[in-house]
Amino acid sequence: MSTIRIPPVLRAEAGNQKQVEASGETVRAVLDSLVAQYPGLRDQLLDAEGALNRFVNVYLNDQDIRYLQELDTQVTERDTIVVLPAMAGGATAGGGTR
Repeated sequence: MSTIRIPPVLRAEAGNQKQVEASGETVRAVLDSLVAQYPGLRDQLLDAEGALNRFVNVYLNDQDIRYLQELDTQVTERDTIVVLPAMAGGATAGGGTR
């Protein structure tokens, strides 16, 4: 099984765990296994067609899968996958938020 690191913003949907194990031979299969275990992550990570949501970045052993074979990237039991939803917002020049 591959290790999936869960960022703080998603941990509530993953049983408050920092990392979980999921099986699969590709990133897609591992993510499918992950959302089968933790259905609350599905809408956070995937769109209605099963593709990654636009603002979710996935790394396999510190490599962005967009520069590999994306969701079809092969994984092994020793691999670590990190899912990172992009965060938006911040302060404006006046110190407030928009």
